[in-house]
Amino acid sequence: MAKIARFLHQGIERYGLLEDSLLRIIQGDLFGAWQATAQTIPLDEVRLLPPVSPPNVIAIGLNYRPHAEESKISIPERPVIFLKATTAVCGPDHPIVLPRIAPNEVDYEAELVVVIGKRARHVSEEEALSYVLGYTCGNDVSARDCQLRLDQQWARAKSFDTFAPLGPWIETELDPDHVRVRTRLNGQVMQDGNTEDMIFPCAYLVSYLSHCMTLLPGTVILTGTPSGVGFARKPPVFLRSGDLVEVELEGIGTLRNPVVAEE
Repeated sequence: MAKIARFLHQGIERYGLLEDSLLRIIQGDLFGAWQATAQTIPLDEVRLLPPVSPPNVIAIGLNYRPHAEESKISIPERPVIFLKATTAVCGPDHPIVLPRIAPNEVDYEAELVVVIGKRARHVSEEEALSYVLGYTCGNDVSARDCQLRLDQQWARAKSFDTFAPLGPWIETELDPDHVRVRTRLNGQVMQDGNTEDMIFPCAYLVSYLSHCMTLLPGTVILTGTPSGVGFARKPPVFLRSGDLVEVELEGIGTLRNPVVAEE
C-alpha cells in the first residue's frame, strides 16, 4: 500500500511517501506527473497537514442504513448531498474548536473520504474509481442544535472552522467497499461500522456526483457515517473541551483531534 502525506518541514510544505517512520519526498505535481526522490525526513520531525487542500468538500448524508434508522429518517432513494466550507478543513492533531455561538451540541461522525485525482465529469460507475487518487479518514463534525433545530438546512452546522478534520494521509491502494470505520472518544469506542453497509458505494457516489458537477483534482467526498453518533445516544454524548476524538479506518490509519473551546 502507498500512503501519501502532506506536511510542513522547516516552513516548507511538501508531499511525501510514508515508509515506516520516514517520509520520502515527492517531486512534481501530485495530481499530474510526480516521482519519489531519494531524500527522506523522519516522520517525527514534521507537522502533518490535511492531506489535500480541497477545492470543494462534498459530503453525503445518511449513507449507512443503521445511521439513517438511528436518526429516525427514511432510507434515502438517492444520495443526500451537502457541502462543507473549505475553511472547515483541518489536519491531524489540530484542535476541533467548539464555536462560541454553538458550543453545546457538537458531534462526531467518522467517515471514509474519497480524494479525487483527476478532473471527472459524466463518468460511469464502472470507470469512476479510476478518477480517485486515494482515500483518507475524515470527521464530519456537526453542531446538532444548528442542524436539527435552529436552521432550515445543514450548511452552518457542518461548516464552522475546524469541522472537517482530514488525515493523516492518503492511502492510494484500498478497496473502499470493505473498510472498518471506528470512532473512539477518550478511548471509548463510539462507532464501529464497515463501508460494506453503505447504501451508495464509493464508485456510485463518484459517478453520481460527476453527473451533477465537475469534480476537480483534490476534491474530497465524505461518504457518510455509521451508527453510534452522539446525538442519537441515550443520553446524548457531545464533544467537550479536553476530549480526544480518534477516527480509525482499516488500511489507512488514525486521525486524532483534541477538542478545545473557542477563546
